[in-house]
Amino acid sequence: MGADDAADPRAALRALVGQVRTNLASRQRSGLMGVPRTPTRPSEASGGVVGVGGRSAVASAAAAAKPTAPASEASDDAPSRPTGAAGLALVREELGDCQRCKLAPLRTKLVFGVGNPNAHLVFVGEAPGADEDAQGEPFVGKAGQLLTKMIEAMGYARQDVYICNILKCRPPGNRNPEPDEIAKCEPFLKAQLAALRPRVIVALGKFAAQCLLRDDTPISRLRGNFRSYEGIQLMPTFHPAYLLRDPSKKKEAWEDLKAVNAALKRLGLEPPGAPAG
Repeated sequence: MGADDAADPRAALRALVGQVRTNLASRQRSGLMGVPRTPTRPSEASGGVVGVGGRSAVASAAAAAKPTAPASEASDDAPSRPTGAAGLALVREELGDCQRCKLAPLRTKLVFGVGNPNAHLVFVGEAPGADEDAQGEPFVGKAGQLLTKMIEAMGYARQDVYICNILKCRPPGNRNPEPDEIAKCEPFLKAQLAALRPRVIVALGKFAAQCLLRDDTPISRLRGNFRSYEGIQLMPTFHPAYLLRDPSKKKEAWEDLKAVNAALKRLGLEPPGAPAG
């Protein structure tokens, strides 16, 4: 209280009343004076962090970041989704006539995936090319023909495995997938893999490997070493299109595929045919 306030009794009284009110409000907020402090926000009751409407800030951010995620990304208390052919059919239905990114108006056909819906071995590439865009099936061009030979060398037929890409639409001029395109398509790839429940995934090329592993290490260093994706063994290797450009890398790719066969054998899963030596 200043000197002028001391000289004026009314000013001193006003100051005193204001101080009492401030103390009362402070004590009520602190739960004193017998007034219980009732949590009014979920975060205060549970110790969680909440955002608008009581939703977790993390959950809110995740929901905003994945507006196109299929129903496969449901909560744990939701009914379990079908697997195998029924699961893949559900993912395809959710994908629909996809218009989620800028590639949609440019495509001829959407390229979902092909093969055995109960396959224990899945191959994931990056995006459709011109032949795939025309036919609506992944890996049917020159790179696809080489992939078929690679699969057969392992002792499998093409129809024994499942083949898909990160992107379901062809980028113009076969350019590399762009981050926003991957973000829109990846939830459907993850839903496909969840429906398939393979024992081993082969990631073909850097985009497939880096997308699934969240690792920007070059494919030349990633390849040949098993990693884990959602508890599934994942082998990164070179993309067949790269092997067509540099045939000297075919030997390394074959070593990777032999390692995949060995891993499957350890799981008690033999290929239908004898792999080439």
